[in-house]
Amino acid sequence: MTTWPNIYLQDSTSPLMEQLIMFHDHIMFILMMVVTTVSYIMIMLLFNKKTDRNLLEGQMIELIWTVTPTMTLFFIATPSLRLLYLMDEINNPMMTTKAVGHQWYWTYEYSDFNDTEFDSYMTNQENINDLRLLDVDNRMVLPSNTFIRMIVTSTDVIHSWTLPSSGVKIDGTPGRLNQASMMLNRNGLMFGQCSEICGTNHSFMPIVVESVPLNTFI
Repeated sequence: MTTWPNIYLQDSTSPLMEQLIMFHDHIMFILMMVVTTVSYIMIMLLFNKKTDRNLLEGQMIELIWTVTPTMTLFFIATPSLRLLYLMDEINNPMMTTKAVGHQWYWTYEYSDFNDTEFDSYMTNQENINDLRLLDVDNRMVLPSNTFIRMIVTSTDVIHSWTLPSSGVKIDGTPGRLNQASMMLNRNGLMFGQCSEICGTNHSFMPIVVESVPLNTFI
């Protein structure tokens, strides 16, 4: 039986993802209006046999079908650009973490805390309590309601550190540091996977982030 989360976006765990979901709904509303209008016009053209041989031009209708798409694109572009700048904004983060992609596992570094570093591998699937292809032996623990700067890189090929519920997707490129901002407003486990085809074991390098209160994290 198909459940609603399987065909829709995951529940948001960050303010950014909430904005992305609202933008998705905004675009879908505009899209449905466009599809409905165009479908109605096409059906009317197929079944309407009335013609006007004396009609050579219609400046008003030409003005309408020029201005209307322009206004539609404006209502799409404005929130899109706002979200684009919000996703790239790095403004005085409270802590910095780093994820390094390998074939095929992740290494996490807490450079703010005496260079704490550990590897994260997918767990053995024989344990029935683990989620298949999603659980790891060492989870990345982050404080909730904290502005975090996430830095991602790679040592071999291009990987992609992705956490869908928080709206974060950063490519890890060898020899380059990519960064993004993140703030988790809910406690709990968040699951993700490498979203770049990085080799034969691409589907076996999951990501698990455990969001805890700040006092528990310290």
